[in-house]
Amino acid sequence: MISRSTLAAFGGLALTALALPAQATTVNIANGSEPGTLDPQKTSGVWETRITRSLFERLVSYAADGSLVPGLAESWEISDDGRTYTFHLRDAEWSDGEPITADDAVFALRRVLAPETANHNANLYYPIEGGHEVNTGDAGPESLGVEASDARTLVVHLTQPTAWFLQALAMTEAAPLPEHVLADSDDGWVQPGSTVSSGAFTLSEWQPQSRIVVTKNAHYFDADDVAVDEAVFYPIDDKQSSLNRFRTGEIDIAYDSVPASRFDWVQENLSDALRVGPLIAEYFYMFNLRDDQPLADARVREALNLAVRRDVITQQIMGQGQTSSYWYVPRGTANAPQGEMDFAELSMDERMARAKSLMEEAGYGPDNPLQLTLNYNTLEDHKKVAVAVAAMWKPLGVEVDLVNAEAAVHYTTIREGNFEVARYGMVATIDDPYDFLNAYADNGSASRASGYRDETYDELVAESTRELDADKRRDLMTQAQQRLLDDYALLPLYDYVSAHLVSPDLTGWESNSMDVHPLRYLKETD
Repeated sequence: MISRSTLAAFGGLALTALALPAQATTVNIANGSEPGTLDPQKTSGVWETRITRSLFERLVSYAADGSLVPGLAESWEISDDGRTYTFHLRDAEWSDGEPITADDAVFALRRVLAPETANHNANLYYPIEGGHEVNTGDAGPESLGVEASDARTLVVHLTQPTAWFLQALAMTEAAPLPEHVLADSDDGWVQPGSTVSSGAFTLSEWQPQSRIVVTKNAHYFDADDVAVDEAVFYPIDDKQSSLNRFRTGEIDIAYDSVPASRFDWVQENLSDALRVGPLIAEYFYMFNLRDDQPLADARVREALNLAVRRDVITQQIMGQGQTSSYWYVPRGTANAPQGEMDFAELSMDERMARAKSLMEEAGYGPDNPLQLTLNYNTLEDHKKVAVAVAAMWKPLGVEVDLVNAEAAVHYTTIREGNFEVARYGMVATIDDPYDFLNAYADNGSASRASGYRDETYDELVAESTRELDADKRRDLMTQAQQRLLDDYALLPLYDYVSAHLVSPDLTGWESNSMDVHPLRYLKETD
C-alpha cells in the first residue's frame, strides 16, 4: 500500500553505468479534520498536533511506544529539590541551516505563555517561575524563570516540584521556535516555503480542505534514520469515506476511521490492519454555566445527567469497547482519582423519576419545554450519539436543536462560549489527572469556555500539584473531581478507546495510551 515514486529519471541519454533511480516512500494519512492552524502554540486538536509533531521537535520527545526520550535536549539534570531543570541541547539545526540554540527555547516558552498567543494549554506551564503572572499579563515575558546560560544550555526554574513537567515539555507547544524568523513578526510563518522547522519533516504543501504534505528534513539531527520521505495528511472527517479509501489502498494510516456500525465487519475483514488500544481521553458534553444560560441551574444539569443511558451509547451505538463514564478523569490515567456521580448505582426508573421532579422544580416539563441547542463536530458517530441523547432528554420536556460544524469551527465556537451544550473530546496531553482537572480550574481551557468557577476546586487542584506523596495527592484529586461531579458541571459519557487502521506494510507504529505515533519511526516491512 505504501506509495513509492521515482525521485530521478533519465531521458534518452546513453549511459554506460546506470544505477537504479532512487525511490521515495510516501505515507498517506487520513487525519480527520482540516487544521485551523499549524502554529504549534495555537493548535488545540489532535489532528493538528499529529502534523506539528512531525514539524517541530521538542526538548523531550516520544518514542514509538509513547515513552519519553531525548529530543533536541540530549540530556538533562533535575535538582535535588525538583525545582531546577538543566537541559543540554544537542548540536542541531533548523531546516534553513541556522543552529538551534537555548535562546530559541527561551523564546518559545515566553511566547507560549504570552497572553496574545492564547495557548490552549498555557496553564500546564504555570509551574515555571512567573508563568501565571506572564500568562495573565501581570508581568512581562522577560520575568519568566527560563534562561540560556550558554548557546546549548537551558535552565528552567519551577516554583515547586512538578512530577509531570517533562511530559509538558514533550508537547508541541513547548517546542523551541526559530527566533530569527519570528522575532519581528509571526504572521504567516507557518506556510509552505516559509516554515522553518526543527522536526523530521518540513512543510512543503498545504491545499486547504484537500491535503497537507510534509517532506523529510535533511537538516534534522537524526535524518539518516528517518525512512519516510514524504507524508500526506488528508482532512477526511467522514469515517466511512476514510475506511473506503483505506480498503482501496489510497490511505496507509487512517485515524478514527472505523464507524461504529462497521466495527464488527472491520474486525472480521481487516484484522491485520485494525489497531484497537487504550486511550487516555474522555467523551463528554460541556455545559455553558454562565448566569444567562439555562444550564446555570444545577437542577437542570443534574436532570440531564440522570436521563442519559450511557450503556446504550457505549454498547449499542458505539460498541468498540468504550467504558460508560460517571466521572471526568479517564480511569486509565496514571494515578486516576476515584469517585463518581452519586446516581450511578440507581435504577433507570429511579433516575428518571428524580430527573422529572428536578425539571418540574426548575419550571420545565412537557407542557413548558426547555429549548436547548446541542453542538457537535461533523462525524456520523457524533451525530448518532447526539440524536440518542436528545431522545433520552425528550421525556423530561427538553427539545433539542442539533447544530453540527466541521471541527475547527466547532471548537472555535466552544472557546468563544457561544453554545448551550457542546460535544467535547478531551485527549490527554500528559498522562496525569492534572491535565483534565486543571482544564476546569481558574483560567483553564474548559473553565474559560464553560464559565465554571469554584475557588475550593481551584485550591484542591493547585494543592494536588504541590503534594509529593502519591496517596495524598490522589486523595486531593479525588476531592477535586467529586466537587466537579457534584456540581454536575459537565455530562460525561464514556472513556475512549482508540480504533485506527494501519497498513500491514508499515512498521514503527505502536498502540499506546497517549495515542502518539511519530512519523520518524515508520518504515516499510521487509
